[in-house]
Amino acid sequence: MILATDFKCFVKILFSVCLLFFQRASIFAQNQKVADSLVKIYQKNKLENSEKLELLRNLSFNEVNNLELSLKYADELIALSKLEKNYLYLHRGYYQKGNKNRLIGDLNKALNDFFKSAEAASKAKFITGKGVAYMSIADVYSIMGNANNAEVYYTKSIDLLRKTKDSIALASALLNAGDEYSKNKKFNLALKHFEEARVIFDKTNYLIGTGYTLGNIGMVYTKQGDNELGKIYITKAIKILEKLKDFYAMSEYLLYMSDIYLTQNDWTTSLRYAKRSLDLAQKYGLKDQISNSNLKISELYQKAGNHKESFTYYKNYIKYRDSVTNLKSVQQMADMRTNYEVSQKQIEVDLLEKDSEIQKLKEKKQQNIIYATAISLFLILIITIGFYRRYKFIKMTNAIIEEEKNRSNTLLLNILPEETALELKKNGKVQAKKFESVTVLFTDFEKFTYYADKLSPEKLVESIDFYFSKFDKIMEKYNLEKIKTVGDAYMCAGGLPFPTGDHAYRVVLAALEITRFVNASKELNVGNQTRFKVRIGINTGPIVAGVVGIKKFSYDIWGDTVNIASRMESNSEPGKINISECTYQIIKNDFDCEYRGEIEVKNKGMMKMYFVNSPIFSI
Repeated sequence: MILATDFKCFVKILFSVCLLFFQRASIFAQNQKVADSLVKIYQKNKLENSEKLELLRNLSFNEVNNLELSLKYADELIALSKLEKNYLYLHRGYYQKGNKNRLIGDLNKALNDFFKSAEAASKAKFITGKGVAYMSIADVYSIMGNANNAEVYYTKSIDLLRKTKDSIALASALLNAGDEYSKNKKFNLALKHFEEARVIFDKTNYLIGTGYTLGNIGMVYTKQGDNELGKIYITKAIKILEKLKDFYAMSEYLLYMSDIYLTQNDWTTSLRYAKRSLDLAQKYGLKDQISNSNLKISELYQKAGNHKESFTYYKNYIKYRDSVTNLKSVQQMADMRTNYEVSQKQIEVDLLEKDSEIQKLKEKKQQNIIYATAISLFLILIITIGFYRRYKFIKMTNAIIEEEKNRSNTLLLNILPEETALELKKNGKVQAKKFESVTVLFTDFEKFTYYADKLSPEKLVESIDFYFSKFDKIMEKYNLEKIKTVGDAYMCAGGLPFPTGDHAYRVVLAALEITRFVNASKELNVGNQTRFKVRIGINTGPIVAGVVGIKKFSYDIWGDTVNIASRMESNSEPGKINISECTYQIIKNDFDCEYRGEIEVKNKGMMKMYFVNSPIFSI
């Protein structure tokens, strides 16, 4: 299927989350502000019984920034529901927990939670809840790629929801089931489910459901070879989703349109749709879509023979690509759970079908069965013990290997940028690279040599570590690359190893934060430690970057840009940020700068310099 798998997962999760409050049809959207306001009520701890259960449900549902905190609320809701034997809220607690575990990527835990949610809903005689829980179980099986189990539970969900008045829940189950049938190339069944869902969504004026349904119908027609009809439906879907500002889905449907035009050999239109998808994803910070769009554009340029552009977009795809959850073990666990359920049901059927003749036959053979069973159990026990010991040994060995591997990778990433580290691991060496525009920052402490002669080595290192540790955190905050430290000098750069358009802006922000920290630490020196004043210099221009040496690797940068940045620092003043003319031209609209005039620079002659005072706009 051309549409990205993670988008299909997103749609399934979206409708599950939207149905999380299906008891109250007017509430569908999560809201972090609501969660933040409810925390104050939670902290007072004055609510009891059903009021506290409802509060915990709202907290778990609306907490979207911190999934671990949302899981904590769900677990508390489950524990309190068990204590009060409230099966309705027990169902809701497990349902909340299942959705959060699914968002985290732990599908096995999510599946277990949804089964428990369905069981609690059944005890509460809440048909809608059981139907929606079955739909979520089917969604998880679908994400795992277990088509048989997914179709079984979608059918169970639809059958239950037809008995209720919750039309949105029924339409959502029909939509997700249709998507599963489409994925399994059962196109007639898919269209049947989509059309029924569309009718329900239209009647209830549930536009987002209508948008997704139209898009999915369009994709089915495209798979059947009717590209023109497919484009009509997908275009309608895009228009609806644009009104709703659902840019995630829009980005993916635009990629699908790109694929349709590519099959029609219309390369120009295909590229236009792919770039529109990328622009939308970048504008709204949709990392998954940025990755998918970059990959699609890279493939289009490769087909056109433009390998340079293709490689540029492929690097961006690698940068944003999310790690893929290893579903193999999760799939096995899910199959084991389903097989267990089937076997339990089969046992019940077998017990009901017993009659007198079978009973007599079993009595005659009972003694032989007992002997055979005892022998079989003994052999199974021996084999199980052997496999368990082997499993424990392999698991322990793998854990040791993985720990050492992670330690090695972490050490390498602490020394080198990620891209450079990967290249070194792959090729055993790193090719030097030229960057057309990079911003370099140098810092230096005033009178450091004077204090170095008077302080003990321990105190001197302690003071430098105090400052440089904070500098490292600031570099990480602004996504800058620390290059090296030499004595009391600290060097970093923005715009590498991945070129960016705002590196000068981010470097100046970091420099301002460094000066604020150094000034504050000098004024609030509680322990009466040695404190310094700092000079900072910044310059922007081309550089060459690479790895020096064959042992004790060191990532470094070279070029006239680096030398000028160093001169900017040496010509700065304590507590000041001195920038070159090149950097000033880039950031002058964002920061209040003070022109210093032309100043003599060693080996460079007269150069214009500026002090950066503060941002023009509040940050």
